[in-house]
Amino acid sequence: MVRISGIFLLAISLPGSLCHAQILEQGNVTDFISRMEMAHGFDRNGLRELFSNIKISKAVLEAISRPAEKLPWYKYRLIFLQPDRIEQGVSFWQRYDQQIRDAEDRFGVPPEIIIAIIGVETQYGRNTGKYRVIDSLATLGFNYPERGGFFQSELEQYLLLTREQELDPLSITGSYAGAMGIPQFISSSYRNYAVDFDHDGHTDIWKNPVDAIGSVGNYFQQHGWRAGELIAIQAMVTGDRYKELITEDLEPNIDRKILKRYAINCREELSPDSMVKLIELETGNGYEFWLGMHNFYVITRYNHSSQYAMAVFQLAERIRESYAKQKMLMWNR
Repeated sequence: MVRISGIFLLAISLPGSLCHAQILEQGNVTDFISRMEMAHGFDRNGLRELFSNIKISKAVLEAISRPAEKLPWYKYRLIFLQPDRIEQGVSFWQRYDQQIRDAEDRFGVPPEIIIAIIGVETQYGRNTGKYRVIDSLATLGFNYPERGGFFQSELEQYLLLTREQELDPLSITGSYAGAMGIPQFISSSYRNYAVDFDHDGHTDIWKNPVDAIGSVGNYFQQHGWRAGELIAIQAMVTGDRYKELITEDLEPNIDRKILKRYAINCREELSPDSMVKLIELETGNGYEFWLGMHNFYVITRYNHSSQYAMAVFQLAERIRESYAKQKMLMWNR
């Protein structure tokens, strides 16, 4: 990661984008620069120079219009529940076993969940994104009205982050939505939840898997992870009354006591005060059903999608099973 003593030093030396005039003439950009100057003491001319090097990306706008989470489950799951991703997860666990156990002790999050998050997000650091973060955030903040406020807020956080960490704001790459590093943290998540887990004096989620491990654990703890509790269990459903319980809200909002009234059953006994979320997943020739618990909801705080949370959960289960088998084989040699 490139570090510089002045946040805009490198920006001044770079050639202007083809979108230079277009960006700086946008009213929402001018307003944003004014807010950054007044609220955080940024230099207006420095921000204008920086923005002259931002490129509004058509590819980013196209990518956000077709997120993988819109795929049906039977297609979506194939992206992540592949043998190579499972085995790479086992290898990652073996390589960082002590640090992952330390994270479990400190944050209460099972090793397989931390590993699966990193596996789903970047295939254990292999694919951290090709888009310049500042281009992604500016493109979506100023040219994507559906969520412009959110992405402008993340751009604000990004500029604060790069100033605090003395990073070149034009050099960092990530996802089309501006997520960065091994765990794909957005800027606000970095500032709020990233940790220096190996205590080397730097919080580096880009090249340091140990900091990434600790940061994911901290993220889940801060979002209310409950150690030792169930995440999700499969359900059996009869008839179609269950449809009354299917909602877009991700938070568990169904009292388990009413499940039988809707012909919903599960093999595991739930505690009397359990609240659950009914999840319907398309299989290609029908549907499968799951009950998501509080910890399942916590996973959706990382990505607001029940399909995403289910992919993390199922990948985690397969990694845990494969890791246990390999460990048993080693013991029996």
